[in-house]
Amino acid sequence: MKRGVLYDVLYGFVPVTEWEEKIINSPFFQRLRWIKQLSFANYIFPGAEHNRFGHTIGVMHSMDQMLRALGIAVPDAELFDRKATSAQAMLHKSLRISALMHDIGTFPFSHTVEYGYIRHGIDERRPRARSKNLVNNHEHLGAFIIKNTDYDGGITQILEEYGFDVKMISKIIKGDSPYAIANQLMHSDLDADRMDYLLRDSYYTGIKYGLFDRDYIMANLATFDLGKGQMGFGVRDNAMRAVEDFLISRFNWYSQVVKNPGSAKFDVISTYVAEQFLNHDLIHQYHDLFTMIEEQDERFFWWNDVYFINRCQEVRFQRKIKDHKTEELIKMLLFRIAPKTVHHPEFAHKILESTGSVAEREKRIKRIRAIVKSFEEAIETYGTGKEWILADIPEKDISFTASKEKLTRQSKGGPLYLEQEPIKILSRKSGPKLLVEIDNSIVRRLAGYINFVPSVYANDAALKLLKAKKMV
Repeated sequence: MKRGVLYDVLYGFVPVTEWEEKIINSPFFQRLRWIKQLSFANYIFPGAEHNRFGHTIGVMHSMDQMLRALGIAVPDAELFDRKATSAQAMLHKSLRISALMHDIGTFPFSHTVEYGYIRHGIDERRPRARSKNLVNNHEHLGAFIIKNTDYDGGITQILEEYGFDVKMISKIIKGDSPYAIANQLMHSDLDADRMDYLLRDSYYTGIKYGLFDRDYIMANLATFDLGKGQMGFGVRDNAMRAVEDFLISRFNWYSQVVKNPGSAKFDVISTYVAEQFLNHDLIHQYHDLFTMIEEQDERFFWWNDVYFINRCQEVRFQRKIKDHKTEELIKMLLFRIAPKTVHHPEFAHKILESTGSVAEREKRIKRIRAIVKSFEEAIETYGTGKEWILADIPEKDISFTASKEKLTRQSKGGPLYLEQEPIKILSRKSGPKLLVEIDNSIVRRLAGYINFVPSVYANDAALKLLKAKKMV
């Protein structure tokens, strides 16, 4: 048996198997070294220079610890033995591999550039047979890498060399495998991904939001019977407060760090710039990436933060886009020049009730869009061509977890504990129940609220005009 080891800032020495080490050393995985975990958060939190590379290794280690805590791991003698192919050994190995590669398709600057690709939409030139008209996101790109790189240094070749089912790995990563517990460990309110990034991001930013009692939660994980030969996992009732603290920490983390007023505006700018680059065919189109992956084109490995910043520099220096708004936003992004925040009562960040209040949220969005449109019309009518605004209306809101009412609608009459996402609390007396079903759970009440965080930005010229017209 061959065994490697890495040293992680959070967990200390992390053992890796022979095949995991090959994957980590592959060009596809090494690309993650050059992609920041928190996009442009380092513009406000100087320590936030950590990358997707370290995070994915941490997720693999968290997955391993969760499997061991749940009692469904195999001994190291089997885990590190390539010849150990029992069902339990392969499940343990496959879950570690899935955790390790869940971000293998990450875009430059993580989700911010990805949103630009998503908003750009499906390019008519995209080879439909390969991409199936799927959304331009990192999960579909990662699945393509896992299943279509059967060549030297390719992920497919490494996995198949060691007897892994690449289609199964892809399904586990996407959360739709035949194993309910595997899907829950990869995609739920208490999954291996979240167990890592909250602590890791907190460590590197120096912000104490995101901290929680990881050890106590791990010590109280347990499996339960879902029926039909399936099992799920939950947390014993004596650790209920610990998982509540975990959910509250995550809510505060997103509110205070991810949506920080200082750094979030640069994330919004990068999304806009990426979309404009795609519209002008100045960066790799999504369909280009599939071709590069298949044809072993090294340019895919350069598709990272450095690539995107270089494109910003080249486009600006060579004036490849002669649009004042885009030109100024590129300059702001490169030189950390913050746009002005437009203040208006309708743009206020508010805690809204989520239960039965879809109408309230939609009404607010409708009013915000109407105001933004009036701003744009004023700029068009009275401006000089130098003014612009940039609106960020959240498509997803910050929440603690889904409410019982929402889950009941989703379940279509089935037991709520069969739902994949929510945290289950395990009691010897009453069996598994959702955290949001328990009467003395504070999260049951908090699940009814969301943090709605819209923002509108402008340059100096636009803000001056809007003030002159008494619109803000």
